[in-house]
Amino acid sequence: MFRLFKYLRPYWWQVAILLVATGGQVYATLQLPALMADIINNGIVPQNMDSVWKDGGLMLVLALVSAVASFVSSYFSAKIGAYFSRDLRAEVFTKILNFSLADTKNFSTASLITRTTNDVNQIQMIITMMLSILIRAPLFCIFGLVMAIQTAPEMSWIIVVGITAVVISVIIIMSLVGPKFKIFQKLIDKVTLITRENLTGLKVIRAFNNEELEHKKFTNTNNELTKLLIFIDRILELQNPLINIIFNGTTLLCSWIGLSLLSQNFAYLGNMTAFSEYVTFVMMSFLMLSLFFIMIPRANVSAGRINELLKTTEKIHFVKETRGIPEKRASVEFRNVGFSYTDAAEKVLDNISFKAIAGQTTAFIGSTGSGKSTLINLVPRFYEATSGEILIDGINIRDYSKEDLIRRIGLVPQRGVLFAGTVSSNIRFGAPNATEAEIKQAAEIAQAATFIEKLPGGYSAHIAQGGTNVSGGQKQRLSIARAICKKPDIFIFDDAFSALDMKTDAKLRKALKPITSDAVVLIVAQRVSTIKDADQIIVLNNGKMVGKGTHKELISNCKVYQSIVKSQLSDAEWRKETNGAK
Repeated sequence: MFRLFKYLRPYWWQVAILLVATGGQVYATLQLPALMADIINNGIVPQNMDSVWKDGGLMLVLALVSAVASFVSSYFSAKIGAYFSRDLRAEVFTKILNFSLADTKNFSTASLITRTTNDVNQIQMIITMMLSILIRAPLFCIFGLVMAIQTAPEMSWIIVVGITAVVISVIIIMSLVGPKFKIFQKLIDKVTLITRENLTGLKVIRAFNNEELEHKKFTNTNNELTKLLIFIDRILELQNPLINIIFNGTTLLCSWIGLSLLSQNFAYLGNMTAFSEYVTFVMMSFLMLSLFFIMIPRANVSAGRINELLKTTEKIHFVKETRGIPEKRASVEFRNVGFSYTDAAEKVLDNISFKAIAGQTTAFIGSTGSGKSTLINLVPRFYEATSGEILIDGINIRDYSKEDLIRRIGLVPQRGVLFAGTVSSNIRFGAPNATEAEIKQAAEIAQAATFIEKLPGGYSAHIAQGGTNVSGGQKQRLSIARAICKKPDIFIFDDAFSALDMKTDAKLRKALKPITSDAVVLIVAQRVSTIKDADQIIVLNNGKMVGKGTHKELISNCKVYQSIVKSQLSDAEWRKETNGAK
């Protein structure tokens, strides 16, 4: 928890004002019982009205000072807490954005969402309480205790009894609920995970008629969370009756002892009244402190989860400035590249070597799980090669700054990803300064202009979060248009034409040729028809490169490629292909 206090540094002057205001509030408030004692002892008992008016006026002034100081401290505690959570949430979000795909897998998406929202909110609550309660309550306790002893030393033992009872009750409650908070946060993660899975996979659930199964999974987790929450709430609810018993018992004891002393000396009335108020301040302060310390275990769990995320060292590091001068002609070269996941027994990619140059199309094909998408993800450093090296424009990708590397790459992922906004904002996502003409040109090349113009508002048409209001093919074409609009040196199409019909696929590839004449084109595909005209085809099988060449060359000399092509053609088409390759 203390590690997160560094986010309070920018607001040190506001904290200073809060401390001064809190000190003023405590001082002014603690003077009131003493003044009341003076009014009783020096004004009411001897019937000295001048003293009553004098002390009463001073009480009004101090009460006003206390109210203003209380407002100032409450305002700044809320403000600092809000800014603290804003900065912390931004730090967590920035950290997540810088994670590689490998880093992200260490935390579930649901857990990352919970840590960014729920956990930060828990810490904000405890910071706000700390700035208001943890500063004010100890001052009231210490100075209230001192003034109570000075006012009525004969009754001071009552405070010790009350404080001891409060401390024992708080320790018991914390020991019961403290260990449960960590379990509670994990269950929150699990509920978020199940909810997210069901919302994103709703079509599949309905298609397989598994609503009942998913409902059962959610209900079991939800019931487990509810039972734990009920247990925690029951224990915490014990606090109120316990504190009330202690508080009322202490007040009763003060009255009993005070009355016995008052029977001996009536002038003791003012002191007894002041002492009772000081006891109230001290006991209320301990009550607020007990609430604070009961909340600490839960906030500490949240702080631990956030620190775990913030302390995670990114597996992929970028240099601040690119080292070396890139070649003028764009190229991508793999030299004996291998890749394996952490703690995995087998390599996903093994000894991959090839060179793709500008003006040529390099395609990758292979069976499912052959490593095609993993290979493509190594180029923008979503994953880091575990052996060998990858060069872009003659420079190792590890010597590129993040900005320089990503600027060169236009990626169209396997699943088209759109963001809430408009058609224009999605196409302009990789090129914020693109003109309307450039956006329309990119859409036309991507064969998206026709359907865009039919949308209500055209290029200003609304796109829902995740692109749920457009079809899969439309989503892919908009993703392709986004990459085209960026005008990169390297185009990466990760099975980006899978949702397109054959006619649209052919038109798109034909329209792409002029704009990719000076760029490297890397295509991952399942359909042979998509990569048939590629200048270079890389055939992968179980993470190894088993073939490299043109379509005709591979038909003749690569058995894996032959089996892939044959599986997609009729017997007549296969005979035609093999005869053409001879």
